[in-house]
Amino acid sequence: MTAEGFLEGRRLQMARGVLLQCIMGGYPESRFYGSDDGDLALVPDAAHIHRLPWSTPPRALAICDADELTGESSRLSTRGQLKAVIARYAARGLAPVVATELEFFVFAPNTDPTQPFRPPLGLDGRREVGFSAFSISSNNGLRPFFNEVYECMAALGLPRDTFMHEMGVSQFEINLLHGDPLLLADQTFLFKHLLKEVALKHGLTVVCMAKPLAKTAGSSMHIHQSVVELGTGRNVFSDAAGQPTATFRHFIGGQQAGMADFTALFAPNVNSYQRLCHPYASPNNACWSHDNRAAGLRIPASSPVARRVENRLPGADANPYLAIAASLAAGLHGIENQLEPTPAIQGEFEVPEALSLPCTLHAALERLKRSHLAKELFGKEFIEGYIASKTMELTSFLDEITPWERRVLAAQA
Repeated sequence: MTAEGFLEGRRLQMARGVLLQCIMGGYPESRFYGSDDGDLALVPDAAHIHRLPWSTPPRALAICDADELTGESSRLSTRGQLKAVIARYAARGLAPVVATELEFFVFAPNTDPTQPFRPPLGLDGRREVGFSAFSISSNNGLRPFFNEVYECMAALGLPRDTFMHEMGVSQFEINLLHGDPLLLADQTFLFKHLLKEVALKHGLTVVCMAKPLAKTAGSSMHIHQSVVELGTGRNVFSDAAGQPTATFRHFIGGQQAGMADFTALFAPNVNSYQRLCHPYASPNNACWSHDNRAAGLRIPASSPVARRVENRLPGADANPYLAIAASLAAGLHGIENQLEPTPAIQGEFEVPEALSLPCTLHAALERLKRSHLAKELFGKEFIEGYIASKTMELTSFLDEITPWERRVLAAQA
């Protein structure tokens, strides 16, 4: 839209079906979004109109809500779903607080998708081969790229906590500061957009796939969650003596009750399960533990005021609005129904069958399809539309024959 049109308050409308557009560009049957495929209004959030600092000539981006023309939030909008979850907490005098940890890879341009991604050439003319977790070296030659990332984050008002090199080859992580869930989802979305745009300026490719490289750690989007009282800001997960509360237990119980049903919301792509089937630091289970990274739900070591639950299931490819909404909705379900968690696990452990999660997109979509809880919390229209879109993506993937099949199976009798 032109700046003049935007400033005049001209309403931007969009076909309702776009909210269910699959990643290849197609749409499920119109019955999932209304046979008329009528318009939605894109209503800009006044707090999120951003001049894009990397853009020449000047451009701006406005984060919008997708509202029905009658004024209410569209049930197909993931941002609207998150706002509805936050409102349900507020109705109980509570406010959730979250932080996201986003991992990503920085690669050289990949013009041939049949070839593996490669790290960029370093200052010594060589490509990184790994073993650089938490390194402070600048040998990878990415300092100019990251300097502009930091500058753009400051210009967009994105506060950052820590940046680090992660375990994978040319893999990095940012920790965003904790705060309001909607704000953190917006910031996570903006940061991913910023990363890709700045990378293009520097002749690089940023990839937020869950598992872009074989035999290398995948990329997660861990969600740290706590709940405070409205007004006082008191963390309801800790009592006056600093001990865990019943609310804390019930929140974990709700997380456990929802994780299997919501796996397709946390792990939305075929590639997501490449990360989860190699479970080191990416656990595909609903166990919980104190400071054990093999558990899907980890309680980090912290002071009582910072007691929180880390959901380690979502990948970097997850929609931040939907992943945060699903995680918080499960926790609130546990609080409202006083669900008790299983006993905490520590050390080496076998995952009980009841706490295992779907390990393929097909299995996750089948579980979501059967979930009464998902339809209760997010509405039948959203869940059925989401499944329809993701089923199209899965079918598209299964329509292709992979190099592994040609390499290994072609010679079989």
